[in-house]
This record gives sequence, structure tokens and C-alpha cells, in this order.
Amino acid sequence: MGPRLNIFGNATAGKVMKHFMAAGAAIKGSTLPAATQELVALRASQINGCGFCIDMHTKDATAAGETAVRLHLVAAWREATVFTEAERAALELTEQGTRIADGAGGVPDEVWENAAKHYDEDQLAALMILIAMMNTYNRLNVMLQMPAGEYQPGQFH
Repeated sequence: MGPRLNIFGNATAGKVMKHFMAAGAAIKGSTLPAATQELVALRASQINGCGFCIDMHTKDATAAGETAVRLHLVAAWREATVFTEAERAALELTEQGTRIADGAGGVPDEVWENAAKHYDEDQLAALMILIAMMNTYNRLNVMLQMPAGEYQPGQFH
């Protein structure tokens, strides 16, 4: 089983993906903690059912030293005691930003305000862009039927 389209081999998609990769590098280089970035990427991917991205972010997070316990509990972060208050705020913003269509009015003010208690303006910008980008990547990979399981940590860096 392979993807429906080679996104890097297609001229138009390849041009766009180069810009996406540059944007991703800017977020990686931001002051938003790397662990938070991986948790957010994983949670958005779980919500969107993107097996390729779940595979990638689980493996990248593990390679960066994230624990199996925390990775296994991302889907149930509300009940888990292993996340900091800042991480919990980021995960809530991720869920609200990913599930915009599920509720009228978008991301509630209290969710944004809680995230703003833990992250400065640059970190909030990186967090917001990461959430939006993950939703884009998830949708692309789901439409392409990208197979999961073959990703190697750091493959796209």
C-alpha cells in the first residue's frame, strides 16, 4: 500500500511542501518547548485520525527522550497526572483549534487565556501556527492515504 500521490515528486505539491517544511523549521526553532510541540502534534493527529503523523510524532518524541507513559496518555490527558499545567493548556488549545467545526464560535476565550498564562506571545504564535499546520498535514496525509509504520525518527529534518 502506498500513498495516492507522491507529494514530494509532484511539481506543484513539492513547491508548497518546501514552504511548509520551512514554516515547520521556524516553529521547531522557536522557544515553544520541544516536548510541547510533539505532544500538540500527536494530539491533533490523534483527533484527525492521521496514522502517518501519529507514527512520526510518537517516534520523534521517543527519540527526543519523551516517556512512553506520557505518549500513551496524550489521548486521555485530562485524566492523566503526567502533564504540566502549561502542557495541559496547550493540549486544550490543540483540541479546541482542531475541533472548530464541532462547536460554534471557535476557540473559547478562557481556553486562549489559559494558554496565555503559560506561554509568551512568541510561544503562543508558534503554538497557534503549529496547531494549524498539524491540521493541514493531517488532512493531506489522510487524503493521500499515507501508510503508517515506516517512518524513521528525523526523516524529514
